Amino acid sequence: MIGNPRLMLLDEPSEGIQPSIIKDIARNMRTLNRETGVAVLLVEQNLELIVSLADRGHVMEKGRIVANMNSDEIRSPNEVRRHLTI
Repeated sequence: MIGNPRLMLLDEPSEGIQPSIIKDIARNMRTLNRETGVAVLLVEQNLELIVSLADRGHVMEKGRIVANMNSDEIRSPNEVRRHLTI
């Protein structure tokens, strides 16, 4: 956090991590955002982590954005099913 960044990019921070640690990662990202104002750009396949953190989301398929979702849509199982194969 040296240099006071405004944006943090995270690429699949839950990959290969045990579930209890994933919860710690999510808690730390929320705290970081709330206390410092750093925006977090998260690339993730773990839907539970996405739902717990995201204010908005973009669904990509083969490198193209195919859907833009707000926080209510991300938390709606029916809306998510429209865009994702789970």
